[in-house]
Amino acid sequence: MPELLPPLLLPRALIDPQLNNLPPADEGGLVAVRLSHQHGVITAIEAHPRRDGELLPLALTPLVEPHAHLDKAFSWEGHPNPAGTMQGALAANLAEHQGRSLEQVLERGERAMERAWRYGLRAVRSHIDSLGPGAEPGWQGLLELQQRWAPRLALQLVALVPVRHWATAAGAAHARRLVSLGPQGTVLLGGVLGAPMAPSRADAEGLLALLQLADSLGAPVDLHVDESGEGGGAGVAMVARLVRRHRIGVPVSCSHSCSMSQLGAARLSRLAEAMADASLAVVALPPTNLWLLGHEGGNTPASRPLAPIRQLQRAGVTVAVGGDNVQDPWYPGGDFDPLELLRFCLPAAHLAPWQRQGLAPFTTAASRLMGLEWDGVLRCGGPADLVVLAAASWSELLCRPPQRRVLRSGQWLKVPAPARPELAAQLEAMAAGPGHGLARRG
Repeated sequence: MPELLPPLLLPRALIDPQLNNLPPADEGGLVAVRLSHQHGVITAIEAHPRRDGELLPLALTPLVEPHAHLDKAFSWEGHPNPAGTMQGALAANLAEHQGRSLEQVLERGERAMERAWRYGLRAVRSHIDSLGPGAEPGWQGLLELQQRWAPRLALQLVALVPVRHWATAAGAAHARRLVSLGPQGTVLLGGVLGAPMAPSRADAEGLLALLQLADSLGAPVDLHVDESGEGGGAGVAMVARLVRRHRIGVPVSCSHSCSMSQLGAARLSRLAEAMADASLAVVALPPTNLWLLGHEGGNTPASRPLAPIRQLQRAGVTVAVGGDNVQDPWYPGGDFDPLELLRFCLPAAHLAPWQRQGLAPFTTAASRLMGLEWDGVLRCGGPADLVVLAAASWSELLCRPPQRRVLRSGQWLKVPAPARPELAAQLEAMAAGPGHGLARRG
């Protein structure tokens, strides 16, 4: 027998648009529904007649992380970058990379995937440092995790190297070997273009070699491009030009794409239209970019380089939003929690989740960019997967970190354990008895 869930508030943008049995969405884009499920799939979606004053929990479908770095996650404590600069991040990352081991990658990656799964992610794309001593343990560990987690959480892997490497004979052999390591479409080619320096002629040659290699191998491309406030989008302009000129057929994503935000409105509009014409997608990465970029002698910056999400959307570019680095030299925060990323992006990027284009970068657009089988829209016959929140509105979701329960294939997951259970136990002990420093009131 199908199981009927209690009534929920769901964004209309995440429910089958072909359904005509639902009332119009409210001012928050939400509708009250009852869902039935059986054998891990949705069997019915029906309107719930909401009574005046009735509080219903807000729910979403599981979200998507389109840009992470699992090989170096959780390495801040041993390799901090307290100044928060690009130069400091590069130096600390290099030091950490020299001693990176398979055991470290497996421990970090497993911790990341476990937290992502219980927080409500359903897919992760991770870039891997793919040259130097840390490359082999990075690939070996994350390929093992990709296979281990495949039935539950999709993991895509991207080769991260200086883009000019692909123009060498070693680079071409490297590409062929890496693409053969995982199932079709789960291993991508990538590279660094135009950050922190402007792209050079050697970069252009490397980029063309990468695009042509990827096209011949049927491998999607995801670049680190224009991760800077300088250059006026020279990197993404080069990508768009070469993709069109050489008729590259595989999907190409431009992660970061920050410096184009410093252009004037007319030039920015023309560049965004050229990117749309080349079918480029963009992954905006607000936490790391706002932390690392724009440092000016210790002053609070008045201008922050960040991918111009709304302008790109208006031009027809698919834009996803990712968390990027998690507790590593590039960014000290993060925890693979998609709801915290959504909350962060309201003030950081003016992405309002009650607007379709404000929610899409975390859900449907991110799914499209990653080429996922499920777009995150609830349909009869689709996955019975939900993230149900102890929040009755968008405002309640945004005003405090919400409690949540995650439904996977019709089964409820356990709540994520505290990141530091030993410290949580200490706090409980302090509050449990007299003289422990946490006075009780009320």
